[in-house]
Amino acid sequence: MLSNKEIICPKKLIEIAIKKKPVLAAIVNAGKLLPMLSTMEAVNKRLIIPIFIGDKNEIIMSAEKLSWDISNYEIIDENIENNTAPIAAKLASLNKVKIIVKGHIHTDILMKEILKRDYNLLGKKRLSHIWHMTIDEESSPLIITDGALNVLPSIKTKMHILNNVVDFSHRIGIKKPKVAILSATEEVLDSVPSSLDAKEITRLAKNENVNADVFGPLAFDNSISKKSAAIKGIKNIVAGQADVLLVPSVETGNSLVKMMIYFMGACAAGVVVGGRVPIVITSRSDEAQARLASIAAAVVALD
Repeated sequence: MLSNKEIICPKKLIEIAIKKKPVLAAIVNAGKLLPMLSTMEAVNKRLIIPIFIGDKNEIIMSAEKLSWDISNYEIIDENIENNTAPIAAKLASLNKVKIIVKGHIHTDILMKEILKRDYNLLGKKRLSHIWHMTIDEESSPLIITDGALNVLPSIKTKMHILNNVVDFSHRIGIKKPKVAILSATEEVLDSVPSSLDAKEITRLAKNENVNADVFGPLAFDNSISKKSAAIKGIKNIVAGQADVLLVPSVETGNSLVKMMIYFMGACAAGVVVGGRVPIVITSRSDEAQARLASIAAAVVALD
């Protein structure tokens, strides 16, 4: 059942990112082969100018294995993994980098540092995570949020998640994204709290003039399948053709993404938005093409 398909970075996402000038990026705990490979590819595509943070010897050795000359780039020598996160957060707080890229470091360690008020990296928006999912180089994306950061978001937090993903959708050329508010059912049931949340978010999105078509609750099948929506008699512009799935919990989003990766060979570009700097959050087992796509997504998310 597991896919053997090669993961391919989406062409359109790269093209949108390339239109911007290369941006300074902090590569946090960079001294492993996969983070270095994706960074090299991002540099070659003129997406970023890296500042490497981590064990200098390991960073240089990894670059040498890739036959990559990094002598023109700054290396901040720090051989303790957890100490690399404060360095990156400080650089961002001083506007010395425009994006932060997770290397070989635990996500919770990195995000715990970034969330500290001392760095002033948080704004009025709530931070949220976006997955830009594609199957091949030319496919249109399915966007899933939030599958990595907000565990069991309230309606208020979901509205932040909604506004963040609508803004990102506009940046990748979806002028009026179709957003499905996901639940286990398309019916509003007191026994299914996520369906109640979905109904309220649909109402709030309309009242607040969110520049998107927002509708819920919808189950997964009638969010993405016109046939399923038609059989169930759901007549709504979002049903069966959603660009975005706003999930009820982190487990739902994380599971959907991982199933697409491992069963379909999807490329998952992951980025945290809503703060002063976009943050690339990938699994330490993610392949280089997914990491490259994530860097491109962060560049696209920049103001």
